[in-house]
Amino acid sequence: MSRNTQSNGAGPRRSGEQEGQCTLSATSSRLIRLPVTQRTDICPVCKSTRYLNPEMRFLVNPECYHKMCESCVDRIFSQGPAPCPIAGCARTLRKQRFRKQTFEDLKIEREVDVRRRVAKVFNKEEADFETLLDYNNYLEDMEVVTFNLLQGIDVEKTERKLAAYVAQNASSISSNNAKAAEQRNAQNAHTAAQKEQARLNRAGANRADISSMAEREESQNQAIATVANTKDDEGQKVILKKSTARRTAAEKARDQQQRQQHPEETDNDIYKIEGLKPIVQAPPEKPYDPFGGVSYAPSYHTLQSHYEHPWLDRARTDPTIVAGGYDLREYYQRTMLEAFAGLGCFIDEEMGEKEHGEEDVMVATEGAAIAAGGSGQDGDVL
Repeated sequence: MSRNTQSNGAGPRRSGEQEGQCTLSATSSRLIRLPVTQRTDICPVCKSTRYLNPEMRFLVNPECYHKMCESCVDRIFSQGPAPCPIAGCARTLRKQRFRKQTFEDLKIEREVDVRRRVAKVFNKEEADFETLLDYNNYLEDMEVVTFNLLQGIDVEKTERKLAAYVAQNASSISSNNAKAAEQRNAQNAHTAAQKEQARLNRAGANRADISSMAEREESQNQAIATVANTKDDEGQKVILKKSTARRTAAEKARDQQQRQQHPEETDNDIYKIEGLKPIVQAPPEKPYDPFGGVSYAPSYHTLQSHYEHPWLDRARTDPTIVAGGYDLREYYQRTMLEAFAGLGCFIDEEMGEKEHGEEDVMVATEGAAIAAGGSGQDGDVL
């Protein structure tokens, strides 16, 4: 009985432990199912999350690139410069240097800032150098400085060299920056002018559409009124559209005005060009033929897809022949080509044409010799 009591008493405790483990596992599973943005958007100072405060904004300072929420920035740095609250960072930060994070990865954020800073100093163009090799060396030095600042290699030495370069080339750097600013302003002005012109074009097209619609409605209304005010037989007449009638009337008035201004001009006074070739419309282009019209289709036989022969029947099922993808139709084509290849060759005709060509060559040679000064019995030049 005692053993049963102990076992029964221990049973609920084990079930409670199992329920606690299930609760913890369920809680941990719920925490794991949180979105990535809610798990990562946690302020390292006050531990607030965007899950509890959806309107929370994170700011970074380019001095150390440690992320913290806007409330912590206002609370810590409102009274003036203060050290960074992140453990292990002792840099002094100022509130006005904090800004909104652009990239999710802070390494990319820092790299963009470093490259922008170095590009403001190394702002020469290829036209400022005598050779392309010098310009490439300049770009290589620029990339070395950027790499050292990003990877933390000889940072103090690199900063000193960068400061010395700025002090030595301050005038050229400022002039190049001003030139780049002018180019950006010109590009922005050009883009704005293009947008304004596009807007004006759209507005003009809209006004033309509205005017055309109004004219069309007015023409329809006048046509309806004309039909309603005329008799039945007259209402059956065709009524031209107002726009077409207006254009026709305008053209007639223009022609009449020209005749009144130049009454002495007739068809004979107009300058005409005679002797021109008639314009012949080009025939439509034929489809492209890579063989230039030469047909390679067999003219003495017709290739079939199947031939009855004991050897071919065995070859169709022989794995040593068909395993590699060999197609017996290639064998059919090659065999038939070899069988009928010589049927189009006529030796007698070819030899006759060859002899006739040799005679023509001899006659031409004798004629050339006679024209040059005479010839002998055997065709030798005298």
